[in-house]
Amino acid sequence: MKRLTYSILVLAVAWFCCSGTASATIVEMKNGMRLEGSVGKIASMSDDPLKTPTAGAVDLQLIVLIDNELKRTFVPTSQVQDVQEAAPTPVERIKIDQRVADSGRNVHAVGEGIRITPFDEFGRRIYSMQTAQGPIDVIQGITEITPDWTRVQGLMAEHKYVWDMRIKTSTIPRDKLSAILMRRIDPTDSSQRLQIVRLYLQAKRYRDAAVELQSLLGDFPELKQFRKQLDELWQLSANTLIDEVELRKDTGQHNLAYGMLNKFPSDNVASSTLLKVSSMLTEYQTAYERRDKMFALLKQHRAEFTDPTKKPQVDAAVDEIEKELNINNMDRLGPYMRLSDDPKLTNEEKLALALSGWILGPNDATENMAVALSVFESRDLVSEYITNRIDVDRRGILEKLKGMEGGAPAYVAKIMQYMKPPLWDAEPETASEIPGYYLMRVPGVPGHSDFFYYVQLPQGYDPYRKYPTVVTLHGAGTTAEQQIDWWAGSHSEKAKIRMGQAARHGYIVIAPLWAEEHQYEYNYSAVEHASVLFSLRHALRHFSVDTDRVFLSGHSMGGDAAWDIGLAHPDLWAGVIPLVAKADKYVARYWENARHVPLYFVCGELDGNKREMNARDFDRYLTKNGFDTMIVEYRGRGHEHFQDEVQDIFTWMDLHKRNFFPKEFEVVSMRPWDNFFFWLEVSDFPERSLVLPSNYPEPKKAPVTIRSKILDTNGVLVDTGTGKANVYLTPDMVNFDERISINYKSRNYGTGVEPSTEVMLEDGRTRGDRLHPFWAKVDTSDR
Repeated sequence: MKRLTYSILVLAVAWFCCSGTASATIVEMKNGMRLEGSVGKIASMSDDPLKTPTAGAVDLQLIVLIDNELKRTFVPTSQVQDVQEAAPTPVERIKIDQRVADSGRNVHAVGEGIRITPFDEFGRRIYSMQTAQGPIDVIQGITEITPDWTRVQGLMAEHKYVWDMRIKTSTIPRDKLSAILMRRIDPTDSSQRLQIVRLYLQAKRYRDAAVELQSLLGDFPELKQFRKQLDELWQLSANTLIDEVELRKDTGQHNLAYGMLNKFPSDNVASSTLLKVSSMLTEYQTAYERRDKMFALLKQHRAEFTDPTKKPQVDAAVDEIEKELNINNMDRLGPYMRLSDDPKLTNEEKLALALSGWILGPNDATENMAVALSVFESRDLVSEYITNRIDVDRRGILEKLKGMEGGAPAYVAKIMQYMKPPLWDAEPETASEIPGYYLMRVPGVPGHSDFFYYVQLPQGYDPYRKYPTVVTLHGAGTTAEQQIDWWAGSHSEKAKIRMGQAARHGYIVIAPLWAEEHQYEYNYSAVEHASVLFSLRHALRHFSVDTDRVFLSGHSMGGDAAWDIGLAHPDLWAGVIPLVAKADKYVARYWENARHVPLYFVCGELDGNKREMNARDFDRYLTKNGFDTMIVEYRGRGHEHFQDEVQDIFTWMDLHKRNFFPKEFEVVSMRPWDNFFFWLEVSDFPERSLVLPSNYPEPKKAPVTIRSKILDTNGVLVDTGTGKANVYLTPDMVNFDERISINYKSRNYGTGVEPSTEVMLEDGRTRGDRLHPFWAKVDTSDR
């Protein structure tokens, strides 16, 4: 950090000063996000953020506005952790001379883009959009470039449009950006060339800054005083590469990280950095040596194990471990490694530690070989049960498990947590030439055809590792394949991988084909919900999804769907990210459910009347306590996909994790399929609360309120306006060894409640959440 500050100051002061400095305020949110810009407050999202509030209204202003000149971010005052004034920093602002349209038609709303040409070397492009009067072409030009944002305005043309919009400078490739900048400056003036270097430096595009400075020094050899800064820029570039290696390593992309370390450039790199590279390589080599040692010990102990009754099972188990042991799962054999040379343990006990740790995880490894072999056999039966569609077969499997020690609920819960997805090796419906890219078929609802979804797995995908996941819904006129590209990046034929943010951060991306062909509006229907939820559950059986880090998103019509489905099923998501979405129908009635799911909205300032349409619901989230909500509005932008925002979205997602066991919850519902919340399943909705999409709205009807609370007295309190309720329990909620109380409608249903392998397996088969299987079910209609 000191070297970075030093480089910026030297290049800023050398020969002449920067275009200016910027002061900003840093807002730190309770969820960990840090937002920087000019800070103010407004009372409502229907307010004009550019107008000064009236005197006396300050107490009512509960919405914090952070404006960084690219976008405005709105957050609740109640979610702000800290506010600090940042030190002024140098900011390079480079003006580009253009014939800006200062008269003509003002662009008040930006329709969906039909065609947007790339910027030419003069910083100009054509933006073709659809309007109520038909398509129009707007000639735009870049008029100002800063490290963070670029200003794009309407230019003088046959048809003049007054339009001021902002895009992220990082979205403009270096070759294009440098060409535009070189047209703006005098290439023979070294001081002007230094502006470009500083711009890239302040944008933290260190490699680009180094390339520009190296070119400058080649043209102006007399500027030898900047050789040191060039070395520092290459060093900063190397540090950035180190950060990328660590990201790939942390997200399980070990082969890629190891390859990057082996090919790490050594020219112009500080010895301390090369030492860090060497240390990381040594860490990998140590891990591989540890794995090889495990192989050797397993081979030795297996050879010494001679019990004829157990040896076939032991051999089969060791064969599996030797085949599938890798850097992501070798910690399971940690107890075995630590005690492998303990003279107090027999050979059988050591092998039992290896086998049981492999199935149950390192914290539950046991020296008892009978238990180890039982859980190994039980694992296969559990997997078979979860994937079996025939009731008679499942009952037979259950009977086998009941007679096995490894079939006890405590063992089955660990087995489900550590097992591979039960259908991990099943053939996908359609494979692709792109690694990890598949089209999957899902059995549909009765009377409806099967559903389909695309899935893109991250590079180095390992079924033994749990991956964060994005479920993304396409808009009208776009495709599920385009949603995969938006999140994971387009496939690079040269690199043979996708290069987008989901690929970098190690996310699985699921894109259901959720809408009918030529559908232009979200219908809030049961089939649409099923296409999304069935696709997710199908993916849970086939791929290794971290169910505490599943995010739901969508664009346009898909954003409308994501907003509604997110509020209807808040217990499923770590967060919901609607892009250019609008609030309608059940979204307005379900607003209280947003207390239980974080929301991240992205929209454009000129996207028609979206702000007005959404203001009521946005105000609810932003002015009342308990809502983790963020609304990002890009200046001068309309109905777009907002690829600019994807990096900040990943920052937000990396900070969020689902809370599957809130101490208590209160939700509302109006549809019969919106009936499962956390540990509670309800049915028999009262007529006064039931409104189907085809009948919406019915003004005299109100949502049913559903409440539940985990009690300190080892029980659960349930309060619903529905006729029936099923309560599901886990050890995270109650102690099964003590008396349990389930209070519902003034009665106690907790007597005789015990953990059940059948409940657990049925839950794993239907919900697919193997991280949080339910251990017991209390059906209040049966008692």
